Amino acid sequence: MRLSDFDYELPRELIAQEPVFPRDHSRMMVVPLRDKGIHHHHFFDLPRFLTRNDVLVFNRSKVIPSRIRFVHRGKKCEFFFLKLSASGLWEVLVHPGRFFHKHDNGYIASDVSFEIIDVNSQEQHGSRLVRVHDPYNRPLFELLAAIGQVPLPPYIAEQKSVEHYQTVYARDPGSVAAPTAGFHFTEPLLHSLGEKGIQMEFVTLHVGAGTFLPVTSDDVTSHVMHSEYYEIGKDVAERLAAAKKSGKRIIAVGTTSCRTLESAFLSDPPKLSGETKLFIYPGYRFVFVDGLITNFHLPRSTLLMLVSALASRERVLSAYMEAISCRYRFFSFGDGMLLI
Repeated sequence: MRLSDFDYELPRELIAQEPVFPRDHSRMMVVPLRDKGIHHHHFFDLPRFLTRNDVLVFNRSKVIPSRIRFVHRGKKCEFFFLKLSASGLWEVLVHPGRFFHKHDNGYIASDVSFEIIDVNSQEQHGSRLVRVHDPYNRPLFELLAAIGQVPLPPYIAEQKSVEHYQTVYARDPGSVAAPTAGFHFTEPLLHSLGEKGIQMEFVTLHVGAGTFLPVTSDDVTSHVMHSEYYEIGKDVAERLAAAKKSGKRIIAVGTTSCRTLESAFLSDPPKLSGETKLFIYPGYRFVFVDGLITNFHLPRSTLLMLVSALASRERVLSAYMEAISCRYRFFSFGDGMLLI
């Protein structure tokens, strides 16, 4: 498979710049996995397509305000906090990179300083390991909430409030980008699903820097995924395993939930937490997930490849062409797709 096999042309005006309100009024393309039909609905119609024999699995990771802009040596600079390393230091993307070397130090706020402890290799995105010195000894998440900004994708022109870039069920802070398939869910829609008896479970995968990084290898199979931390509660895993054994359909809400479930249940017993680099592309045999709710993804992205693994590349690209002709809205704030 070549990278060009996952390319398509998208008119710029179809890139959604803000969400639809209410969120469940976004459009929903239904793509059956066992026939060639495509159906057009809205997300508030979702309960019509599910039964008590279905399980929805959500990623409840919460986006943190991980981007800090400041002036260093007279230049505008930026730190993008990614994750806490095993050594207790923070892995940080820096810009411009040439300004930040080992042992460099300065201030990211009037009274908050930093020290570059080490420089990671290019295979780790050229990030830095940074120690932050806060005179108030605030936990970093609290510090970021005070001085940081929520990082939005570069294709969104205007800065939106943090409320627009979180799911209604977000709980566990740690992501640098939102699990956007969950944007379509509102409290009334979740209530309707619960009233119908749809089983709903929550897992966590913290979206990392790789979500912003393009695939650079023309040979898709040689691409190495970024590492992301996931976690499934023991009780949740037991309920999911029982549901799967009883024949229920497991429907992942988003590619992050999908990768979490597949990463965990690839082994027996399942591995309920850890770092995953699982790369799902056509030819992958799913071990746990039966269906997927997802958005329309960027060309040449690993997310598009994951969806193509579930429904075939030709099927997915055909659906995308129909979405374009029907003027669906694309990417993070756009419309979505149900593949079952």
